[in-house]
Amino acid sequence: MDLSTVTQASLVGVAFFAGLISSIAGSGGILTLPALLWAGLPPLNALATNKVQSSIGTLSSAWNFFRQGHIDIKPLLPVLLMGFIGSVVGTLAVQQLDSEILLKLIPFLLIAIALYFLLMPKASEANPQPKISQAWFACTAGLGMGFYGGFFGPAMGSIFPFLLVWLVARNLVTATAETKLMILVVNGTSALIFIAGGHVIWELAIAMSIAQMIGARLGSNLVMKRGSSFVQPIITTVTLLMAIKLLFFT
Repeated sequence: MDLSTVTQASLVGVAFFAGLISSIAGSGGILTLPALLWAGLPPLNALATNKVQSSIGTLSSAWNFFRQGHIDIKPLLPVLLMGFIGSVVGTLAVQQLDSEILLKLIPFLLIAIALYFLLMPKASEANPQPKISQAWFACTAGLGMGFYGGFFGPAMGSIFPFLLVWLVARNLVTATAETKLMILVVNGTSALIFIAGGHVIWELAIAMSIAQMIGARLGSNLVMKRGSSFVQPIITTVTLLMAIKLLFFT
């Protein structure tokens, strides 16, 4: 696509900020996906490019959490497997939608996500005892989040940690770290399918990936030191603004 230098630079800046806040509070895709659509990319190209740059950014933060001892992969394998299956189904499903339908659907998904942020319970309010088994969690939350991540994706980084805390009694830092690995599997799977379909805008994907990696490393260090609550109001506001723009000014 023929994008101006200013537009490309702006998208790279958004990717850096998205990597930063995604590592802290999740939902960096809420910034990058609408920004790509705003820049004029068709919906499938925007989704595909977003998946590639998000996957690489998530790899950076996931590795940082793993290196610091916050991720134990073996207990997560059933969840990751179901996330992989859900991602394949979701990515194949979204590619069957007409671009015009997808463009009309995205703003409403963004509004739903913003409402989730406004109404979501605090992690401290979650039950400290597990409500369901690890196997049942994998078959429900793992599969469902995998499908959502493959089909659309933004806010998965905020929804999944809450599910881990609320349903299987993870502490918040562990839940945040494990979510990075889940997102890496889901988005990585989705990205490979989109790549095979030829939907990725590689110039943007590579530049935004580098920015995501830098932001993600900084953000993952912050979350291990300072927590995540201060970013949520920013994400909610930006999400609503992007949704309004896509609804009324496209």
